Amino acid sequence: MTYTAGLDLGSTYTKVIVLDENDHIVARVLKPTGFKFADVAASAYAEALEQASLKPEDVGYLVNTGFGRHQAPMADAQVTDLTAAARGAAFFFPGTRTILDVGGQTMKATRVTEAAKVKSFRLNDKCAAGTGAFLEKTARYMGYSTTEIGPLVSTSKEAVPISGVCAVFAESEVINQLSQGVAPADIMHGAIVSLVGRSVQLLKRVGMEPEFTLIGGILRFERMVEVVRQQLGKPVNVPPGDLVQFVAAVGAAVLGQRRLRKLALTPVPSP
Repeated sequence: MTYTAGLDLGSTYTKVIVLDENDHIVARVLKPTGFKFADVAASAYAEALEQASLKPEDVGYLVNTGFGRHQAPMADAQVTDLTAAARGAAFFFPGTRTILDVGGQTMKATRVTEAAKVKSFRLNDKCAAGTGAFLEKTARYMGYSTTEIGPLVSTSKEAVPISGVCAVFAESEVINQLSQGVAPADIMHGAIVSLVGRSVQLLKRVGMEPEFTLIGGILRFERMVEVVRQQLGKPVNVPPGDLVQFVAAVGAAVLGQRRLRKLALTPVPSP
């Protein structure tokens, strides 16, 4: 059995996926990245190998991706997170043509070809109001943790508009709404609607077309998916469960399988 691994060193979380030659996921690990990229990469990879009952030599190819992809020296190759996410989205949904990736520090919109190659992309990484960090900061200000965002917003009756185009101004709106006795759930719902509005603008700029696939840690919140679906007016694909956070790592592992197959077909030069 031949195995490959994908290691996604994100700015907030590090993810590892191990695939067998039949494209079955045999291990997955998620850890906070922190500031020591090499250490967390080594730790997460070791945990994934242990989970799959494998040794390092059992993995034929390891591909790194993500913000810190060059900080983990044990990889056989590095690819951009856009490339890895495109392959990962196609792994789950082969008809994918447009990808929305909302993480803690960045938001990305990507249009891909039938062969899952990046055709065009746009990023929003300049202001926290356009990333998942805005939701996390809003939750913390109101006394909630990131893990409580989903349960909190599920109780919302209506979204309170948050119109600030800057995280600082948006935070002022949140303070004002709280002072008027608005329910935290409705404020969080409004923050999600605001974030989705920015994401739809990015999607328009890449020339979006169906099928739409949503990935990234922030898309694990069901209300976020519902609002995207409403604003697009189209069906959307979402990988099941926590796999929505592992798409780029899956794509990196898939690219590792492709690389191994190419190497197997390459003639060995005569001595």
